Amino acid sequence: MKYELLAQTFERLAKTSSRLEKTAILASFLRDNLDKNDLDATLLLLQGRVFPEWDERTSGVAGKLVLKALTRATGYEQRVVEQHLKQLGDVGDVAEHLMKKKRQQTLFSSPLTLDDVFATLQKLATLEGARSQDIKLAELARLLTSASPLEAKFIVRAVLEDLRVGIAEGTIRDAIALAFFTESFSYNKEKNSLEYVMKSSLLLDDVKKKIKRALDFTADFSVVLRHILLGKSLDEFKLVLGTPFRVMLARKEKTLDMAFQRTGLPVRVEYKYDGFRMQIHKNGNIIHLFTRRLEDVTTQFPDVVDSIKEFVLPKQCILDAEAVGFDPHTGKYRPFQHISKRIKRKNAIAELAKELPVELNVFDVLLFEGTTQITKPLQERLHVLDAILKKDVSRRIVRAKGTIVNDAVAAQEFYEESLAAGNEGMMLKDLKAPYQPGGRVSAWIKMKPIMDELDLVVVAAEWGSGKRSDWMTSFTLACRSAQGVFLEVGKVGTGLKELDDGEHVTFAQLTNLLKPLILTSKGKEVTLRPNIVLTLAYEEIQKSPSYTSGYALRFPRVLALRTDRSIDDIATIDDMQDLFESQ
Repeated sequence: MKYELLAQTFERLAKTSSRLEKTAILASFLRDNLDKNDLDATLLLLQGRVFPEWDERTSGVAGKLVLKALTRATGYEQRVVEQHLKQLGDVGDVAEHLMKKKRQQTLFSSPLTLDDVFATLQKLATLEGARSQDIKLAELARLLTSASPLEAKFIVRAVLEDLRVGIAEGTIRDAIALAFFTESFSYNKEKNSLEYVMKSSLLLDDVKKKIKRALDFTADFSVVLRHILLGKSLDEFKLVLGTPFRVMLARKEKTLDMAFQRTGLPVRVEYKYDGFRMQIHKNGNIIHLFTRRLEDVTTQFPDVVDSIKEFVLPKQCILDAEAVGFDPHTGKYRPFQHISKRIKRKNAIAELAKELPVELNVFDVLLFEGTTQITKPLQERLHVLDAILKKDVSRRIVRAKGTIVNDAVAAQEFYEESLAAGNEGMMLKDLKAPYQPGGRVSAWIKMKPIMDELDLVVVAAEWGSGKRSDWMTSFTLACRSAQGVFLEVGKVGTGLKELDDGEHVTFAQLTNLLKPLILTSKGKEVTLRPNIVLTLAYEEIQKSPSYTSGYALRFPRVLALRTDRSIDDIATIDDMQDLFESQ
């Protein structure tokens, strides 16, 4: 497939704000142009990704290097490129503008293929070593030199992982349903509506739900679409040992009465630990550990693998759990921030496991000896869970602490007990509810004390002054819209520390993570590729015309750097509106 076709589709998507029109544009592209040989590349690029959701690799290309590549490809001096960036505000727009009147003419070039673009983008992420930046510059400049102005625009945006076309997973999911499950479809601009004829008696909304369910089990559009193209039923998707799935998520409530309205009584209450989710796949002696972001962290946690082999009884099972750090000297739990470095560690793993040990708290079972459990109510899954562990082994692997309560008094007592033990709060779980992968549902409720919390992504920052001049010290946070657009909700600079105490995020730590993500610089201000997620506490949400979301956080402070969460996990504009109205 020519890359030009995808670039033209991106341009059409960017020019409309209607989600339904975007769906129709995308469906037409998939129906008419999809090449099975380019299927993986096409679906990843449509998501603004170069690697699958569970792969932590990124292009590794900073904004400065992109400007250098544009300088080389267009023949313009870098100061001219930077001047255009100040005027236009987007590197992709700069690329398109300068390529239309580039001074450097290419003698021999052939149309770019999608395969060539995708392979080069993936190559950029794998380059390491002393000359890696020079090679990245040469490869990116080569692509841009052969590109049309429109292609250059979206190559640059793809490299920086910021397409700016306003499509999220839901739009792609709906487009697949429209493209492959209807006889015909069209978009009515006057009515802003979709008109279509189904191929079968299925309803389009039912198809969308089935596709979402398949994605929750696989987290891979390519796998799902290949299944559809082969004419197979979407009902065939299920949990597979060794394949990570999207875990079930909880909603937040402030009071027990509000929680009970969702879960009913009696209800299961559990400690809400300050750790990170870990799904465990055991197939005999083959163990796989996955994070909430679907990263395989088996190698990083040999201590957990040993505990599973020693104390988990069934030969085959999939468990949902929370890994919680603790002090090896006092035995007391440590906050997530203290142990988060274990997730990324590649070297000296055994030493770090001794320094920062974790306890695995198992709270659900999804597969038991080859039989799926997710459709069973929680009460039945808890009985199955009783047969999982040989015994609880404190500070290695245990059942998550919980009980069943029948009234608010008992729930409140358990809540206070959990907080006194140093936990974040309490979970409440509907005993009648099945396990719903990928869903943030009312069957699970989490409660925390006083200040509310939000997971938000850093989109801009400012360099400090004086003794803090080497650090970024003020950070602009954003939520996201249903179309995947990032909307600013305020700035934060409190909650970070100058010196590393093991408990808090430091200015230096956050600055080092954000430096490679710089897109543009103007004085002390920098814009950033959205990638780093922070958990923020705040006292109130206010209406504000100063930020693109229309809201602002009052008295925000940084609680934690969430390396276990992606930009797909951050709060949405709907969350902001709900929280504002609930005040």
